Amino acid sequence: MKASELRNRSVEELKSELLDLRKEQFNLRIQRSTSQLGNSSRFKEVQKDIARIKTVMNEIAEK
Repeated sequence: MKASELRNRSVEELKSELLDLRKEQFNLRIQRSTSQLGNSSRFKEVQKDIARIKTVMNEIAEK
């Protein structure tokens, strides 16, 4: 997911995507703690996507 793609979305879409990513992050965290995590790189991808969405939301709020 690129920041330029996120800038074209509405705030409600961003909030929805953020909620979905946080749920996925929680599930990945649980899988990691129980040693069931198959794709460990997905955890960092989700963290970075969350940061991108928060950054775009802050940019929108500053306007």
